[in-house]
Amino acid sequence: MRHNKAINHLGRQSGHRKAMLSNMACSLIMQKRITTTVAKAKALKSYVEPLITKSKEDTTHNRRVVFSYLKDKNAVTELFRTIAPKIADRPGGYTRVLHTGFRQGDAAEMALIELVDFNEAALASAPKAAKKGTRRSRAKKADEAPKAESAPEAEEPKAE
Repeated sequence: MRHNKAINHLGRQSGHRKAMLSNMACSLIMQKRITTTVAKAKALKSYVEPLITKSKEDTTHNRRVVFSYLKDKNAVTELFRTIAPKIADRPGGYTRVLHTGFRQGDAAEMALIELVDFNEAALASAPKAAKKGTRRSRAKKADEAPKAESAPEAEEPKAE
């Protein structure tokens, strides 16, 4: 039984698992979106989200803590310079896991993990908030349009 065993070991020993998650986190930070198996994506989500939370406060201590997990200077710089300002007001949930189907060779369930605020397609469709429709009839607006057109004509003869 798996009582009180919270993390998925992913079939690897701890050193290999830590190195793999570190490399995947660096790739996610640098490329903003990666494709992997669902199990690895879920493990990566719980690995990288606390690091992103730490990056909200840019202190030397937080940079060193994040660097101890990532071991990549460029990824740490990218995280603190570009990602942290963009997610500063978000209270959590920085990543999204999208299931993409099954891998051809071994039928492993695949997923796309991405940073939420860096998906241009989703951001482009999200701001299109439709205006709340009115329950009144439209005839009133049709009557106002001819009045607007006649008003400038009335002013022109006065100017002459």
